[in-house]
Amino acid sequence: MIGLDFDGTLAPIVPDPADARVAPEAAAALVRLGGLVGAVAIVTGRPAATAIEYGRVPGGPGLADVPGLVVLGQYGLERWEGGRVTSPPPPPGVERVRAEVPALVASLGFTLTDGAEPGVTLEDKGRAVAVHTRRAPDPEGTLRALREPLAKLAAETGLAVEPGRLVLELRPSGMDKGHALGAFLAERAARSVLFAGDDLGDLAAFEAVRLSGLPGVTVCSASTEVTELARRADVVVDGPAGVAALLTALADALPPRATS
Repeated sequence: MIGLDFDGTLAPIVPDPADARVAPEAAAALVRLGGLVGAVAIVTGRPAATAIEYGRVPGGPGLADVPGLVVLGQYGLERWEGGRVTSPPPPPGVERVRAEVPALVASLGFTLTDGAEPGVTLEDKGRAVAVHTRRAPDPEGTLRALREPLAKLAAETGLAVEPGRLVLELRPSGMDKGHALGAFLAERAARSVLFAGDDLGDLAAFEAVRLSGLPGVTVCSASTEVTELARRADVVVDGPAGVAALLTALADALPPRATS
């Protein structure tokens, strides 16, 4: 079974999250791998349907064309399979966060932007709200200043804060990429697993690979922004281009699946 994160793994990190798109080479390799392995799953903090939409490749195969693909979105709270999304209703705390985060950001002296100008950007994921500082004049300093106030708001609303690459995401607690991946491995009675990710949220999936007891490989899509993942990975590749090359090499090396 092959599991993958989306942003920073299948798609390059970009200043505006709405501009993220899957690398065409990665999508083409996954289309091939879908017929060679037991299952392909994308485990992402994005809404599942968004990952599919951003996985379209003009003039070529996209994520929706991967045979048997399952997308576990919102850290496993949503599931896309066979063109259909299933999910429970969002918790009430998300609505309060959605309403209060803009004023909180402004009260700290930061400018909110829709992405056209420098500043802090908000990404509404439906079940979560992500606060990005990549476009701020001082991205790291802005992130540090926002961390404690956003953690306090999350605690008041029963949500958790998921840190990432110049982003703090307020989302429902009780589910992470490790839980999502572990449950999927059990569901599919997987016999082996490879998981590739790029950010701190993927450490839980790395741990799920270890705890599964299966023959497993963890892959880091390396960047200069996150180094801890590389220290914990079995294989380190150079960003999404390296992931695409690895997936292509796997597709070249694996034999066709036996049919009964």
